[in-house]
This record gives sequence, C-alpha cells and structure tokens, in this order.
Amino acid sequence: MSKIRPSKGAPYARILGVGGYRPTRVVPNEVILETIDSSDEWIRSRSGIETRHWANDEETVAAMSIEASGKAIADAGISVEQIGGVIVSTVSHFKQTPAVATEIADKLGTDKAAAFDISAGCAGFGYGLTLAKGMIVEGSAEYVLVIGVERLSDLTDLEDRATAFLFGDGAGAVVVGPAQEPGIGPTVWGSEGDKSETIKQTVPWTDYRDGEVAKFPAITQEGQAVFRWAVFEMAKVAKEALEAAGLSPDDLDVFIPHQANERIIDSMVKTLKLPEHVTVARDVRTTGNTSAASIPLAMERLLATGEAKSGDTALVIGFGAGLVYAATVVTLP
Repeated sequence: MSKIRPSKGAPYARILGVGGYRPTRVVPNEVILETIDSSDEWIRSRSGIETRHWANDEETVAAMSIEASGKAIADAGISVEQIGGVIVSTVSHFKQTPAVATEIADKLGTDKAAAFDISAGCAGFGYGLTLAKGMIVEGSAEYVLVIGVERLSDLTDLEDRATAFLFGDGAGAVVVGPAQEPGIGPTVWGSEGDKSETIKQTVPWTDYRDGEVAKFPAITQEGQAVFRWAVFEMAKVAKEALEAAGLSPDDLDVFIPHQANERIIDSMVKTLKLPEHVTVARDVRTTGNTSAASIPLAMERLLATGEAKSGDTALVIGFGAGLVYAATVVTLP
C-alpha cells in the first residue's frame, strides 16, 4: 500500500477573470504595403485583417503580460498573493532562460508562485489552460494565471508577401480558479510533427549568431497547406471537444477560435454547422494574428463589448506551429 497522501484540490476549475493588453501603435495595411507588392483589398480578402498592433520598446513581453494580468486578477476579484502559479505561453521572448514567467510573477507581487513558460505556438493558451486546470484540481495551486503573449513584429519578415501582413503583438491573460461545477471541459489536444515544416522559424538562432545568414530569423509558413489543415482537421478536433464536453453546436453561445485568418474562421463555422445564435470572435480584423495571445484577447473583447456575457458557454480552439492544437469548452467569466 502506498504511503503517499493523495492530492486534494478543488472538484472543478473555471476561468474567473480575463484581461488584455494591445500595444498603443495601430498599424494599418497601408504601412505593410510599403514593403510588399500587394493591396489593401488583397490583404482584407485573404485574411480579413484591416489593422494590427505593434509594440514599442517599452511594451516588452513582460510589460504587456503584467498589464493584461493585472486586469484579469482585478476581474477575478482576488488578490495577487492568492496566485499560486503563473504559466506563460510565448514564442517571442528571446531569453532562453530564465523563464519570463518568473519575472512576471515577481513584478506582479505574487507570493513565490510557481512560474514557467511553454512553447506551443498558437495553441499555447489551450495548453496553459489545461495545465492550470490540472494544478487546481490536483491541489498544487488555488488560483493560476495563464498568459498568452507575443511580440510577433520582432519575428516578421516585412518583405515576405505571404506573412508580412499577418502578425500583431499583444497579451491576454485569464485567472483560473476553483469551482463547484465544471467550467473547463476535457481538452482534445495533440500534435502532427510530420507537418512541422509548414509553419516554422526560417533559421535557427545559431545560424544568425554564426553569421551563416544575414537576416534575423522570422516566421514563415506554407499558406495553402496551413489553410487546408486548419479548415478540415481542426473542425474535426472542435467537434471532438464538443462531444467530450457532452454538448452539441446548439448548446454553444460563443465560438472563439485562434484568430489566424478570417477565411479559416468562416470555413470552420460552416463545417461545424454552428447555429445563427452563436457569437463568433473576429478579433483578427483589428488585432491580426497574435498567436498564443489571440484567444484570450478575443475573449476579453467579446465580453467588453457585450457580444458575449458572463456564464456563456464557449468553444475555444487553438492551432499552429508544430503542428499543435488544443480545443475545449469553457464557461466565460
């Protein structure tokens, strides 16, 4: 017989608060067109993007995260000292170590919260949410802060016609805490590493360091391959997440997919046969693709504008580089 005492946590977990931060600089398509041969009409028709936000020197990954986190903690109605874990999903914090989560935890004023970074691209928020849920139910933390944050402008090749218009910067955060009924459904997640070349960093950091390439690494992708994968495979994953939660599309109030491309969003809505009453997040139009930050930023905006309300049932799904994905159903805070 084991001598180890069993873990004791909350029966369930849910999102209690959400916050977002968008950099002050708004960048219209006209700025992008200064370095690529395209048109505003083409960019809008291909992606739905009209503007995006780019960070200035002061709007670092940590600074944006702290702003978004402060709003999420206030929205949750708890104190910073109650945060027992800080999970940060990002691909654009350029220090391999230490984790930026530790800096954020300290500057927020947590009481030595567990803190770590994860790298799961555009699915990172879903990965972090799943880990936070496990920590709360297992009992290792009462409240966990999950942050998705990116400065993708640092990883954008402004001369790459296929990607220059896509990416934006920002941070979104949620507080996950205990609940007496399920507020975060089972996660359907995974990876397809055989397709990892479809979205990738152009070269390793070491190639740039060693002078083998003159251009700083950037994110590149095979647009058509990514589109097909996202539309057909991710719709299946979304359906699996609904089934795992014991729900049908009719039970949904809100759909918050990763804000990669409005054409992908439209195709997923059609494939999933979502009813007319379901509110669909389209934050991509004015925020662009912010990778791990896109779902919490879209969630925050829907609640702030009244397009969604507290207690709504939402399907969230993230997908991207790796290729990785994560989908679940949540109750909105």
